[in-house]
Amino acid sequence: MFVLVNERSSAVWSLCGLSDLFTRFLVVFLILIVDMVKLSAELIEQAAQYTNPVRDRELDLRGYKIPVLENLGATLDQFDTIDFSDNEVRKLDGFPLLKRLKTVLMNNNRICRIGENLEQSLPNLKELILTSNNIQELGDLDPLASVKTLTLLSLLRNPVTNKKHYRLYVINKLPQIRVLDFQKVKLKERQEAEKMFKGKRGAQLAKDIAKRTKTAASLLLNNRLRPQNAIANATSLAEVERLKGLLQSGQIPGRENRQGAHSMVEEEEEEEMEGGMQESGSMYEATGGDEMEGGEDQGEDQDGVNDMEEDMHVNGS
Repeated sequence: MFVLVNERSSAVWSLCGLSDLFTRFLVVFLILIVDMVKLSAELIEQAAQYTNPVRDRELDLRGYKIPVLENLGATLDQFDTIDFSDNEVRKLDGFPLLKRLKTVLMNNNRICRIGENLEQSLPNLKELILTSNNIQELGDLDPLASVKTLTLLSLLRNPVTNKKHYRLYVINKLPQIRVLDFQKVKLKERQEAEKMFKGKRGAQLAKDIAKRTKTAASLLLNNRLRPQNAIANATSLAEVERLKGLLQSGQIPGRENRQGAHSMVEEEEEEEMEGGMQESGSMYEATGGDEMEGGEDQGEDQDGVNDMEEDMHVNGS
């Protein structure tokens, strides 16, 4: 079977007869993963290791098309930074206990989920770069709330950054965060986040966000089933090849017909959230939001030197 898949010849389909659902799905799946590389102990040992510009020991695992984080115990906890950029990782988990690891770079992956209890595996994690991934909902970020050591987070070029109240939500969930999307968290933002998410209105807003996250999870489950159903209904080699092309390009068969309806539902939910927060915003203005600015500059000056050092660290990594 592997030889036939690698040759990608029409003989595969003639032998399978396009009648066995499991066989058809397996063949397409094998074609899709043929270029992916398992994160093995051997790969970790052979990967580049060096001292980076900020004098941290770094392991370079960029660009291997790794789909799953695993076997990281083979690092022997000898690195301050691990660079997983330009891979195919979909979920941020799979870490063993790595006490030394402080910085994780996950640029340009496909991450849409964050695992629970990261703080147990990475007790000293300070910087997490998730630029250019696929995190969709604000509630998907909740697992990071338990990582109390995290002070720098980048979610640039993730769909979640377009959500209403995104920045304030993250600041409220991660009160210790100092740099978000490479912009310093200001005292005024912290005070705004505290006001927005406290009291009954804040609790209702948090509930609405959690509800939307559950809805997104349900849609994700449906998306996973669509490729299987589409392959099961394929009647020709040309149809299977078309489905393979869609999957390789990151598209989900059957999804395009629902995008319009999903966008309408999303817009309605955002309008409801906006309406529920108008009163909260009015209360904030009435209580004299300008008074907050008095202590802002002093707090920022005290953190200035440390923040410059953190920015240099990230740029160096």
